[in-house]
Amino acid sequence: MIPLNEPFDLVLFGASGDLSTRKLFPALFSLHLDGRLPSEWRLVALYRREHVDFIENLRIPIMLNHNTNDESMKAKWDTFATHIVSFSFDATAPENYGELKTFVNQMPDTSTIFYLATPSVLYGKICTGLANAQLNTENSRIVLEKPIGSDLTSAKDINELVSQHFKEQQIFRIDHYLGKETVQNLLVLRFANTIFESQWSQKYIDNIQITISETLGVEERAEFYDQVGALRDMGQNHLLQLLCIVAMEPPSRFTADAVRDEKVKVLRALRTLNDLDVHKKVVRGQYKTGVSNGSAVKGYVNEAGVDPASETETYVAMKVEIDNWRWAGVPFYLRTGKRLAHRACEIVVNFKEVPHSIFDLQHKKTMANKLVFRLQPDEGIRLILCEKKTGPGVNVRSTELSLSPDYLHRKRVPDAYERLLGDVISNNQTLFVRQDELIAAWEWLDPILKHWNESEQGPEPYISGSWGPAASTLMLAKDGRLWDETFSPSEQEADE
Repeated sequence: MIPLNEPFDLVLFGASGDLSTRKLFPALFSLHLDGRLPSEWRLVALYRREHVDFIENLRIPIMLNHNTNDESMKAKWDTFATHIVSFSFDATAPENYGELKTFVNQMPDTSTIFYLATPSVLYGKICTGLANAQLNTENSRIVLEKPIGSDLTSAKDINELVSQHFKEQQIFRIDHYLGKETVQNLLVLRFANTIFESQWSQKYIDNIQITISETLGVEERAEFYDQVGALRDMGQNHLLQLLCIVAMEPPSRFTADAVRDEKVKVLRALRTLNDLDVHKKVVRGQYKTGVSNGSAVKGYVNEAGVDPASETETYVAMKVEIDNWRWAGVPFYLRTGKRLAHRACEIVVNFKEVPHSIFDLQHKKTMANKLVFRLQPDEGIRLILCEKKTGPGVNVRSTELSLSPDYLHRKRVPDAYERLLGDVISNNQTLFVRQDELIAAWEWLDPILKHWNESEQGPEPYISGSWGPAASTLMLAKDGRLWDETFSPSEQEADE
């Protein structure tokens, strides 16, 4: 791995939050273990809640995945901990930013990264506070977590506030799905292999399905999730970003703006949905009581912290169409939800059937070729082909060819946040969302949200442990298709 030689300060707002504890701190520690961090770096951790011993509270979750009896691992943790400075900080209090300035390295060769692991409503206040304390220097960068805004208007307002104090090349809007190895390998598989890119169009592809399913409910995020819902939490960012990666045209070169230019073109080519389209092509649902992972679970409105009368969706499925030459007539089926049958994130490219089969196919619909990119719980790529079944006669069966590269067979695949944090430190924006991307995504989604707000019909109930509302299955059935649900229960792990 390439070491990151540039000295930096990482100022983390929301250091006591779930994202920081589960993802950011472990990712930074993994970079440290791999020897990728420079000798001069600091983590300035800011938190709202009082902590008796922040470093010790931080060590416990990080070391869960490491051998705490290993003396060398203990030594590596001790070295890592020397780079951490932490204190209680109220981001809404302007007077606190002057104090923060005393902790931030102002050396010319040191970059300062402000990571905002907070609700997006605070982004404007934080940026203003940093600017008033003159912390928004040429050497500073700022990382924004999703979702940025709750609709088109709020997204524009937040981005305008941030842009007043930071240039676009200093702003890193993070979507951690873009940091997954398989997503990046999708780009390589397409654009470095004629055999795939030549087939990547409406001439050979029947439909593409993108599924992000979770077995968990809202857990500790109930208060946040009830204000957001599945479409804002997963659809506006993860689902549409994966769609862009799959559908984009080949960029002229592999640079940040060249890649993002092509992604914006996809978003602008999405067919706009009117009220009738939303009714026909978008399904929203909300989980009810049921059984998940062998245990009885509550319905969404019975979860602690959720309004008993809530109509927040925990599931959304969409039929998306792209109005350009490459994808004319090819539907993209997107879905995401909580309390579903299995945890998975897959992109399934379903190719068309052969025009005329000379063989007897017992299940013709299942014999079409498909290319499957799996992002979780394990990462991998599979190509589904037809072959002759061993034995007398010529009997055709479906078989799988693994296209997973060597790195997926190693003991540990680097986490998405490791790659993205490394990219922020090295000032590489290729895997981050540009402002026009974000706005284009909200422009397409806004009619859906408005229709739901004005509609008297709430989300369709579905049983926990199922694959979601019946209307979702019916949406594809009307097109003569089915969701791909060939996930293996034995591979399920805890949700991210």
